[in-house]
Amino acid sequence: MSALLPRPGILEIAPYIGGEAQAEGATRLIRLASNEGALGPSPRAAAAYRALADDLHRYPDGGSTALTTALARRLDVEPRQIVCGAGSDELLALLTRSYAGPGDEVLFSAHGFLMYPIAARAVGATPVTAPETNLTADVDALLAAVTPRTRILFLANPNNPTGSYVSGTELRRLRAGLPDSVLLVIDSAYAEFVTAEDYTAGEDLVRDFDTVVMTRTFSKIYALAALRLGWCLAPPAVADVLHRVRGPFNVGAPAQAAGLAALEDEAFVEAARRHNQECRTWFVERLQALGLSVFPSVGNFVLVDFSPWGDAEAIRLALKGRGILVRQMGAYRLPHCLRITIGRQDEMAEVVTALAEIRP
Repeated sequence: MSALLPRPGILEIAPYIGGEAQAEGATRLIRLASNEGALGPSPRAAAAYRALADDLHRYPDGGSTALTTALARRLDVEPRQIVCGAGSDELLALLTRSYAGPGDEVLFSAHGFLMYPIAARAVGATPVTAPETNLTADVDALLAAVTPRTRILFLANPNNPTGSYVSGTELRRLRAGLPDSVLLVIDSAYAEFVTAEDYTAGEDLVRDFDTVVMTRTFSKIYALAALRLGWCLAPPAVADVLHRVRGPFNVGAPAQAAGLAALEDEAFVEAARRHNQECRTWFVERLQALGLSVFPSVGNFVLVDFSPWGDAEAIRLALKGRGILVRQMGAYRLPHCLRITIGRQDEMAEVVTALAEIRP
């Protein structure tokens, strides 16, 4: 047996398994397992990507300068506060690597994103969960779970997979109750879909506190998941740390170009937001008419309780047999549920038809 062993804690990591993308024997796939953008990318973003096909031998701009400048201008912040990454996942990992380690704790809500415990264990820190209330992060429970060893609090807002969110007022109450030694990371991957008036993605908190970071992604409403592009807004001191530990060319040139073009195509983003809201409402109503419970969601997905129908996994496999891919929730300790992405209208209509035929 080899004496070569990874660091303590690495083998305790349950590898992240993404939503399925294939179904054997299916002639047509309806992919609703990974919360991908229903309308695909902006044509302008796709064109910007293709335009770089002859320059793939060139290294990208290591600072993602054009994209960083555009994001900073949009938020009215200094460009040095923006850090781009290979998806927001990379930034979450870099933040954990920079601010937590052996003996430290990384805190998040009970049904938080699976990458949080992975990032914690990868650096030797201990992941800690706080209970939720009605599948929503509970500020009081999070604050009660803070100990002298807590270094980072990850809060997905809106949360994946529950679709719930914490109001701006509650976010401020959370930050006010945390010690200054704790970094609050607001993971706002689905922020662009939210229309609730009491919601904030977190940029206002970053302006007001030097211990808050907001992370964002181009994978969801901008539909650039294949390019792995994310960014964060951070206090200058935190951004400086991230630039020290990230790779020198961590974001590819095609991703930078497509991201900039997607950001500028505001009409396309608005169309995607409107489609999501209208289609989600329609879909939820149809599911409820089938006797299913659907938890309130402000994202581009819904969490559905299949308890009345028996085994949720059996339902998932039955849908898969019809070429419809949705996400199982056992890893999130919600085995009775399935998460279903909001796709195109015709796709969601097929899901409703399939469920009506599968229903026990």
